[in-house]
Amino acid sequence: MPDIIDKFGQALLMAAGMAWQTGWTLVLGFTISALLQSIVSTEQMKRALGRSGPKELVLASLAGAASSSCSYASAAIMRTLFKKGAALATSLAFMFASTNLVLELGIILYLLLGWQFMAGEWIGGIVLVAVMSVLVKLTYPKRLAKEARQHEEASGGHNHMSMTVEGDTLGQRLTNPETRVRVAQNFAMEWTMLWKDLAIGFLVGGFLSAFVPDAFWKALFFTDASPWVKIPLNALLGPVIAVLTFVCSIGNVPLAAVLWGGGASFGGVLAFLYADLIVLPLLDTYRRYFGWRMAAYIGGVFYATMVIASLVIDLSFTGLGLVPSHDTDVRAHLTHFSMNYTFWLNLVFGTLGAYLWWVSRKHPMQHGHGGHDHAQQHGGEQHAHHHR
Repeated sequence: MPDIIDKFGQALLMAAGMAWQTGWTLVLGFTISALLQSIVSTEQMKRALGRSGPKELVLASLAGAASSSCSYASAAIMRTLFKKGAALATSLAFMFASTNLVLELGIILYLLLGWQFMAGEWIGGIVLVAVMSVLVKLTYPKRLAKEARQHEEASGGHNHMSMTVEGDTLGQRLTNPETRVRVAQNFAMEWTMLWKDLAIGFLVGGFLSAFVPDAFWKALFFTDASPWVKIPLNALLGPVIAVLTFVCSIGNVPLAAVLWGGGASFGGVLAFLYADLIVLPLLDTYRRYFGWRMAAYIGGVFYATMVIASLVIDLSFTGLGLVPSHDTDVRAHLTHFSMNYTFWLNLVFGTLGAYLWWVSRKHPMQHGHGGHDHAQQHGGEQHAHHHR
């Protein structure tokens, strides 16, 4: 019994550590999503990302890398982009970039697993976008994409209307007094929708790290098998493990270290890291955003993309002799809290999040049936909100 209680405490501490590491990125990501919904018009988005050519894919990837968001927040932003007219491939490219090319993820990987994983993550992010764009081009479901854009209207849950604040230019919309309130309302809506998914993800990751022995991972990932068997099977298994553990993008780094220490291949760990976009809560989020058929399509394309990209990176790094040794243990790191950069970032963005939540409480939106928000009268103007 004392051993069970001790492991239970370790699990909760690990879950808290994961939440601590990702907290500020969530606030940043949801804020960006809320701002995009408030100031970017459909016409602008169609002009910038309406096609799926190389230029648009590069722009979407740069925007994703600059957003520095967690996978849950990335999904919210991707929804906004796609609903506002961005092409499917460019919207998905944004998601891959925002969860694989961001600076803070690379830094954490460097600190916990070494520069090889940082490089594998960033280079892999580019490979992911390239592979995904090819797969979408080959399989693009035009009718399904149209249905997905109109999913909320067809469901009858609420009226999907433009929620961009008034202003002819981006500068005018940014300086519109209404923008601050609208951003806060959208921010609160994102948190209301996703906080349970996040909490479950952190807890599952914490409990798996505390209760599942390394021997299990060694057997699961065929540690003693031939590389010709181990590498492809690990690439296939990595995303499956991610689907079942459903931890946020940066929050899954600790579990990735557990998998690496347990004997998973370099590519298998990378496939696990890439697969934060197909964890169960996110697949359910895609279903709510676009309907179950598009959710299944996105999940299938993402899985194939992640397996192919992880194999490319694994074989490349192995051929160059860059794969590191299995000697990383990060449990102590995650259960040690100090006043480092994470503390200060959480303090700054925690304050921002509290402020936006306070503004949203001060300017509540009207709620209709089914838990959805509807257009409300504010300052003499009719405004509608995107709903989840």
